[in-house]
Amino acid sequence: MYDNIVMGIANEAVFTVILISAPILGAALLVGLLISILQATTQIQEMTLVFVPKIVVVLLVVVIFGPWMLNIMTDFTQSLYASIPQLLTM
Repeated sequence: MYDNIVMGIANEAVFTVILISAPILGAALLVGLLISILQATTQIQEMTLVFVPKIVVVLLVVVIFGPWMLNIMTDFTQSLYASIPQLLTM
């Protein structure tokens, strides 16, 4: 009985983490791929060339999607706190 409850909470937590991290990771992946293609076509092999655009894009994504990510985390936390009385009565 308790195994199902714990696995349900863990499943929802993992889904929330994936949902929150997807925009940041997707933007960093896309920028890294574009910079790698640029480096391959121009034969510029500077390793630090990748980091500055990635940092800028990740910062912009956090600024743009920050309220949405905070809303997702807040909803998850509120639903978790709201389910505590039901979990204690089982």
